[in-house]
Amino acid sequence: MKRAVVLVSGGLDSATTLAIAREQGFTCYALSVDYGQRHRAELDAAARVAAALKAAEHRTMRVDLGGIGGSALTDSSIAVPESPQSGIPVTYVPARNTVMLSLALGWAEVLEASQIFIGVNAVDYSGYPDCRPAFVAAFERVANLATRTGIEGTQAFKITTPLIDLSKAQIIRRGMDLGVDFGVTVSCYQADDAGRACGHCDACRLRRDGFAAAAVADPTRYFR
Repeated sequence: MKRAVVLVSGGLDSATTLAIAREQGFTCYALSVDYGQRHRAELDAAARVAAALKAAEHRTMRVDLGGIGGSALTDSSIAVPESPQSGIPVTYVPARNTVMLSLALGWAEVLEASQIFIGVNAVDYSGYPDCRPAFVAAFERVANLATRTGIEGTQAFKITTPLIDLSKAQIIRRGMDLGVDFGVTVSCYQADDAGRACGHCDACRLRRDGFAAAAVADPTRYFR
């Protein structure tokens, strides 16, 4: 049995990533992380995505990145920007992908799963440093240096990033080809409790523009 741990945040990228892992014949174990993000809607969406795409199991692990602070996504006193910013935006969460991949790596080792899927993208994205191919390659080296499986196992860990070089429109088309219901996903940085989007943050702009470029009706619900 081919097993994979798939990081599922509740957004459209992670939903498409889970669908791709399934298409490749993996039994998928979906992992979400409650890191102290400013709304619960994305975690609710992650559970819907995992169920809809028939993950073998879905777990939510908790890490208090809010205790570190420094991000608009974990500190409600920092406003989420609603216009394009230069440089790495304040919505960057320090070390988030490093932490989430570390948790996925631990679970993968226990499951004897050789692959970890993560839906990072380096084309239509917010410029986060932990979404770049160089970061992924570096973490993969660490995974195979710092684990019992990496030292004694018969198969090396692989961090798989099927969306890394796709545009948002390409991601949407790929997901639709695989039957992903994007209506159950939530991408907004400041969604309300019902999962409705603000329509103005960077995540909303990228999502909206992606649906327009793909010539696909946008199923996103907005609260303003």
